[in-house]
Amino acid sequence: MTPTEQDHRFPCDQCGSDLRYSPGTELLVCDHCGAQQPIEGHSIWRNSAIRELDFQKALRDGLSDTEMSEIRMFACENCGAHVEFEPNTHAAECPFCATPIVTGTGLERQIKPRGLLPFALNEDAARTEMRNWLGRLWFAPNGLQQYARKGRKMQGIYVPFWTYDAGTKTAYTGQRGTVYYVKVGKNTVTKVRWRGVSGRVARFFDDVLVLASSSLPKKYTDALAPWDLSLMEPYQPEFLAGFRAEGYTLTLEDGYSEARAYMDRMILRDIKFDIGGDRQRVDSVQTQISDVTFKHILLPVWLAAYKYRGKTYRFVVNGQTGAVKGERPWSAIKIAFAVLLGLIVAAIWGYYSAQN
Repeated sequence: MTPTEQDHRFPCDQCGSDLRYSPGTELLVCDHCGAQQPIEGHSIWRNSAIRELDFQKALRDGLSDTEMSEIRMFACENCGAHVEFEPNTHAAECPFCATPIVTGTGLERQIKPRGLLPFALNEDAARTEMRNWLGRLWFAPNGLQQYARKGRKMQGIYVPFWTYDAGTKTAYTGQRGTVYYVKVGKNTVTKVRWRGVSGRVARFFDDVLVLASSSLPKKYTDALAPWDLSLMEPYQPEFLAGFRAEGYTLTLEDGYSEARAYMDRMILRDIKFDIGGDRQRVDSVQTQISDVTFKHILLPVWLAAYKYRGKTYRFVVNGQTGAVKGERPWSAIKIAFAVLLGLIVAAIWGYYSAQN
């Protein structure tokens, strides 16, 4: 099924209102009348493997029309997010930075998602996690705490990622260092005896995860990890009912470059472990990589944007685990009060110390 906005809307059989996916369940629920409808074919889809696509073939020959779709996306000029909106939406706020967006009618041709992690936390649970996290930020403005307590609406967003699989075989040369000690006068000097070594290491990389958009800082998405990709479902539009999806802006090839950088770091760690000894030097690395495959997947994030003194602060919650990451403003009043209190305590301590 082509993932267009029309496919993400499912009318209720009882009242005609839109059904939405209920996080943590296998149901579509009507917010208007409460009717429930199971996701058709879900048990069949669950047991089917999520097929990987050949990376080199995709670069060389492109992908067939069955692997592509045209999606109505709208680009935020402030943060660069490409967000999917409903066909009847004409104006909205960007869920990533709270900037007003006047929507257009443009279509983007993108690679279809092969799988997704459905939301496990509903909005109330995500808001509770965010409120608990904010409660630990003592120097945040009171307005920020009130923002969380008032139950302001959060946005459920499916964020795009690439995953890459690859087999690697690496030949290396290097040096193993053995530490020994020499007595020089009254001092002990540390020295290293180096010996040349060579060897081979091999590793299969499975689902190297690369963020495929730039709307959220990478430090945010890294902080939301880990994701349990073993719970990933083959893509079904029912899981997107009532939620928004972000389009990818990082190309397949650029995503692979990031994945290779990660692979190279892991291979270097394997080489140093293989060299052994007290110290290691790596002189040359020659890696053969094979059977590179990829897929486009969607991961669930609850997101809230808060404006304070003209600046936008964002908070993101992992829709699977509840992990929270965000920016925070600082309250000048609270900081000044803490400094003043510290000076008072220091003065009292100094006075009693002088008396004694």
